[in-house]
Amino acid sequence: MLLYLLRHADAAPQAPSDAARELTSRGIEQAQRVGKFCAKNEILPQIIVTSPFRRAEQTARFVGHALGVEPVIAPFLASGMEPEVARGELAVYTSHNALMLVGHEPDFSRLAAELLGLPDNAHLRLRKASLTLLNVPDLAPGAATLEFSLPVKLM
Repeated sequence: MLLYLLRHADAAPQAPSDAARELTSRGIEQAQRVGKFCAKNEILPQIIVTSPFRRAEQTARFVGHALGVEPVIAPFLASGMEPEVARGELAVYTSHNALMLVGHEPDFSRLAAELLGLPDNAHLRLRKASLTLLNVPDLAPGAATLEFSLPVKLM
């Protein structure tokens, strides 16, 4: 399975709750840029699964709109996701050849580190609106291969 990790775009620093933080105008532009980049480069996930947090859901909707894919909200992707939990939850998506997750840091770098077989995520940092592709033949630790990781400014 091709697993795309898309960190949410730039969000407001303050809101009534962390889950309610919305994209800034810069974040909206970043999310639209990612969507256009994916469409232009035929990065076409069969499904987009997003954190229920507002900033991630907004990012997923902009990208999904550009790709003609309606995002699905998954509570396990909320901020604070544990890699082991994510691997278990991802098992229901293994029938898909290409899956995009939209979520948070440090959750995604921790998940990527585990799938790549790294001892920790000390040397990984996924920036806002960055897109990372892992080729994951099996959801076991160390089974993935890093294909690319692009910051939004290069898209």
